[in-house]
Order: sequence, then C-alpha cells, then structure tokens
Amino acid sequence: MTEPSSSSSSSRLPPTPPALPTLPFALPDIGEAEIAEVVDTLRSGWLTTGPKARRFEQEFAEFLGDAGLQCIAVNSATAGLHLALEAAGIGPGDEVITATHTFTASAEVIRYLGADPVIVDIEQHSWCIDPREVEKHITSRTRAIIPVHFGGRSADMSAILAIAKRHGIKVIEDAAHALPCTHRGAMIGTLASDAAVFSFYANKTMTTGEGGMLVTRDEALARRAKVMRLHGIDRDAFARFNSATPAWRYDIVAPGFKYNMTDIAAAIGLVQLTRAHEMRERRAAIAAQYDDLLADTGIALPPHAEAGDVHAWHLYPVALPAGLHRDRFIDAMFAQGIGMSVHYIPLHQQSYWKESCRLHADDFPVSETLYRSTASLPIYTRMTDGDVRRVAEAVRRAMEPQ
Repeated sequence: MTEPSSSSSSSRLPPTPPALPTLPFALPDIGEAEIAEVVDTLRSGWLTTGPKARRFEQEFAEFLGDAGLQCIAVNSATAGLHLALEAAGIGPGDEVITATHTFTASAEVIRYLGADPVIVDIEQHSWCIDPREVEKHITSRTRAIIPVHFGGRSADMSAILAIAKRHGIKVIEDAAHALPCTHRGAMIGTLASDAAVFSFYANKTMTTGEGGMLVTRDEALARRAKVMRLHGIDRDAFARFNSATPAWRYDIVAPGFKYNMTDIAAAIGLVQLTRAHEMRERRAAIAAQYDDLLADTGIALPPHAEAGDVHAWHLYPVALPAGLHRDRFIDAMFAQGIGMSVHYIPLHQQSYWKESCRLHADDFPVSETLYRSTASLPIYTRMTDGDVRRVAEAVRRAMEPQ
C-alpha cells in the first residue's frame, strides 16, 4: 500500500461550493464510433451471435498479442467462469479455492457445478489472493484455483501457477478487472493458466453493456466451452445459418447453457477494444492525480502494480485512517454529490457464504480490516481534471471532524 507523503500542503479548503450535479461513481465511455457500429449491426439483419461476435473474438486475441489463444465471447464474465470450470471437469465433491475479497460471482460459479468453494484471505500489499493461504488450504479434493485480479492489479500469478503445477490443479483467472493489465511483463490472458475470463460490464475498463470473454490455449477446453455456450449444440448459430448449403440439422451433445454474446454487444466491443489502451492511460492519469492530491491526508492509497507492470485502474479504493468511520465518510461524500462504492463486502460477510461455508471474520484478518476501512472513489475516463479535484476536495471535507 502506498504510504502517505511526508510533505504537507495547506489544509485550508475553498468554501463549500454551491450544489453541483452529482458526480456518479462510474460511467461508460461510449462515443459516436460505437453508436455507428451498433447501427451498422442493426441494419445488417444479423443481431445475435454472428460475424461481429466472431470478429470480436479474433481481434481480442490480436489485442492480447498471442495468436495461440482461443477467445470465446459470452454474455457475462460469470458465464465465462462457469463455462471454464465446467470444461475443466469441475463437479460434485471437488474443491475450488478463491478469495473472500471479491464479488460473489467468483464463488457462485463453483456452486453451479456442485463443487465446494474454499474461501481464503488476501495479501496486505496487493489486496489480491494470498498464495500462502492458497497452499495452506489445498486438500486431496482441490481441483482448481480462481485468483482474482483486484481493481486492475495482477495477483501474484507466478506463485499461484507454481503452486498449481506442484499439486496438479487447474487455474482459472477471474480477470474481470484486468484489461489491460500485466504480470511480469506478460498480458493477463496470456499466462500459463488454463483459462482467464474478462468482463465487459458497463462499469469495466471497456464495455459491451453486458458481456465477457473466455480466453484459453487448451483446445479441448475451448471446444467444450463453445458447445456448452449455446445449449450444447454441436454447431454454432453463425456456422449453421451462414452456410452455403442447407444446414438445418444439428445435434445436442450435452445439456448446455444460453451464454452467447450478441452481435449488437460485440459491435460495441470492437470499437472499445481499439480504445482500450487510450482509456487505460486516462484512468492511470486520474489515479496519479488522486495520488498527488491525497498524499498528505493520512489516507492509505491503493496498491500500485509491481515495477515494470501495467495496472488497469478499474478501481481506486482508499483505506481511511483509524478513527475515521467509513460509513460516515461515504455519507459525507454523497452529501457533496460524489458517488462512492465499497469493494467489496467480502464473501465471509455475506449471509449465504458465511453460513454455507462456515466462514468467520477472524479467519480473514486482511480482508476484514480493509472492508471496514476502505471506500472506492470514482475513476472513469469521462472524468475531467476538474472532476478529480472536486472529488479530492470532497474527501478533505468528509475527513473534517463532524
């Protein structure tokens, strides 16, 4: 965690400004190019999974810079995680390890398959899954690990992959926050894991509205995921309906799901992908401004990437100093028209997971401490420098004694 700077600046703030429009916590960055691509799709007559979804898959592999990757477009990252685990053979009686400091999707997909989630704590310095906790919780039933790249920073994938190799278990990366992001110079999505799954939800670093991408080098895993993505049909809709000869016959080879991405969503993704590096650079610039503007406040700033690596800056969570009540701080920010959130209410605090997995806060000291003290500031590409300053000034006012 970045330590507050020892330098000081005037703590005097300008008078509280007159009421300003609410600054939301997140906004998608959709421009005329995305709109035009969607209109082109609507006019094409092909709205569901078709040529643009296929092109999006191909261009996503090119974006990651690895021609050996198979990319499978789906309607959510949750769907992608479910497909990856199912294709990896996870089932009843198996255990899958994941972090407590995540959204419920990282664990619920394990339950979809009748397997048992094993929930572990995170590292203090990265806020990502702790490899030592992973190894400590491996049993004869462990079949996979789902590391979560938190907030746009990579988990320690070198350590996790080494553990997985020693124990002969699968690694499915929850890369919902991690585009574009690197670990030891390699793009997330190109590592030696069995699969990585990205999210294109509306508040992510790039969006298709709803959507995700499953990425793998494993040909068998990719084949199974493609079949299960659309009802267990042995040929996808584009292949059947774009055939030059009658292609009405198909076979159901498994009880699959309805997880395909539409061409309308893929159309947005095609344009967003061309802007992904530019949008990441803007997020990084906002993070750097926050670092500077909040350095003398006593707030602990979020973990940065390791030297030489790229942080996607999906989130900018700050840890408040002792004695400052997190919920009152958020209320004071909202009162000034600043949208806020908390990432996350950890799984060990959620009723279902707490009860079904018998989780106790004392077993997750790092996550529990962060949960009690952290709040996420707005960080999205449509923010202006003035917006960033407004947030920083609101933070200072919210920290003043009530």
